[in-house]
Amino acid sequence: MTDLPKPTKTELAILNVMWEISPTTVREIHEKLCTKTRTSYTTTLKMLQVMFQKKLVTRDSSKKAHVYSPAMSKQDTQKQLIDDLKTRIFGGSISSLVMQALGSNHQASDEEIEQIKAFLETIEK
Repeated sequence: MTDLPKPTKTELAILNVMWEISPTTVREIHEKLCTKTRTSYTTTLKMLQVMFQKKLVTRDSSKKAHVYSPAMSKQDTQKQLIDDLKTRIFGGSISSLVMQALGSNHQASDEEIEQIKAFLETIEK
């Protein structure tokens, strides 16, 4: 997995849209973002240009409207961010990270708890 710069909160919002509808144009990303937050088209465009410079997205300039895609999958991005969080905040301890996430929140649904149990069973074998 490539160690790309960590996306900001705004960049993550854009990436979350792109993971749903990529490859895609600035207009399509902007329209989807506007359902959740107020932002101008030029801000969306500028953010994508910055993200392209940071190598967080790729751009196809062969068409009239540039087409953007995330440079990394959602899963790879999540792994990179969790690894960074684990190292910087929890001293490399995955158990501390997991216990903090589960212990302080108490918002895990029964279904999520069952998924966690099933996952733990598969890695214990």
